[in-house]
Amino acid sequence: MSGWTRHEGLAVGLPRQRIDTDQLIPARFMARPRSAGYGQFLLHDLRAEPDFPLAAPEARGASILVTGRDFGGGSSREAAVYALVDAGFRVVIAPSFGDIFAANAVNNGLLPARAATADLLGRLPARLRVDLQTQTITGAGLELPFTIDRVSVTKLINGWDDIDLTTVHRAAIAAFAARRKASAPWLWPLRTGESPPTTGREE
Repeated sequence: MSGWTRHEGLAVGLPRQRIDTDQLIPARFMARPRSAGYGQFLLHDLRAEPDFPLAAPEARGASILVTGRDFGGGSSREAAVYALVDAGFRVVIAPSFGDIFAANAVNNGLLPARAATADLLGRLPARLRVDLQTQTITGAGLELPFTIDRVSVTKLINGWDDIDLTTVHRAAIAAFAARRKASAPWLWPLRTGESPPTTGREE
């Protein structure tokens, strides 16, 4: 996964609250392998509604989604994030997110930017610039701050998931393991033919 610091792209609005993961990708499409792509199923059932914003011609090529509060609640399916990423989105801007959705988003390179969106929604579609380091969104005549925790910023800039974030400390982990093995060798399983370690005590 490649990291990023700034993203500029077309932003489209979805002026609804509580879009949950079941709406983002209905369960019936989740039997497909990840490699097959999920983008075509993003918000599949809602797209059938008349005048659905993301189905409009002016929404083509959008990479920033601006929406209402409580985005990504519901079930913990990571496929909801896959659908957004596979459809070309790099940023979702909303006043609040489901916690599990937000964590899954960051682990897949998608920014869940918490910001007030009422004023911005009325100015879309428009091109926006999102800066992770300054945590600002500019464009459409606005400069809008957003919030995200520093660990998530680090992961997005470096293209890391939770495993990558842990392996950064590989040397420190190995050093701790060596010290622990030296001080408590009986905690380590024996290899074939090895004798149990002595403790220095006599029976």
